[in-house]
Amino acid sequence: MTGQEVVFLVVGVVVLGAAVRCVTTRELVHAALWLVVALGGLAVQYLLLTAEFVAWVQVLIYLGSVVVLLLFGLMLTRAPIGPSPDADSGNRPVALAVSLGSAAALVVLVVDAFRGAWIELDRPHGESGQIGASLFRDWVLPFEALSVLLLAALVGAIVVSRTRDAAGRNGGEG
Repeated sequence: MTGQEVVFLVVGVVVLGAAVRCVTTRELVHAALWLVVALGGLAVQYLLLTAEFVAWVQVLIYLGSVVVLLLFGLMLTRAPIGPSPDADSGNRPVALAVSLGSAAALVVLVVDAFRGAWIELDRPHGESGQIGASLFRDWVLPFEALSVLLLAALVGAIVVSRTRDAAGRNGGEG
């Protein structure tokens, strides 16, 4: 194994551990921070595969936007900072079985689809210009629609957290 493959495996284990901690922690803010670690690790994986454009998109869109929006949403809705018993539905065994089954199916499908295919890391890639052109030509409208949706979610979080009725409860509660 080369040094690059070793780093890839180590980062993969870190990403897997962070993803597991993200979905198993009972504290919402800690879950968001573990998500940052997992998404940052994926960006490192993309860099190791010499996909710099995709790595920067991962950092800018996911780490720079989605996670910040998630953290602001948690802060604005006055979500509990400490352990949250409401975040646990009690279906952990079923969730574990479904997630392990889904992961196993995904691994089997990916291994079967790419059996024997190798990525040449030594040759220069000219596809990033084509990806960028396609992204800004064909996918601008969906990205803008997603940004409006995320903005609406943030405004909705502010409204829900700030509206009070006569009894002093949140406006959405019955």
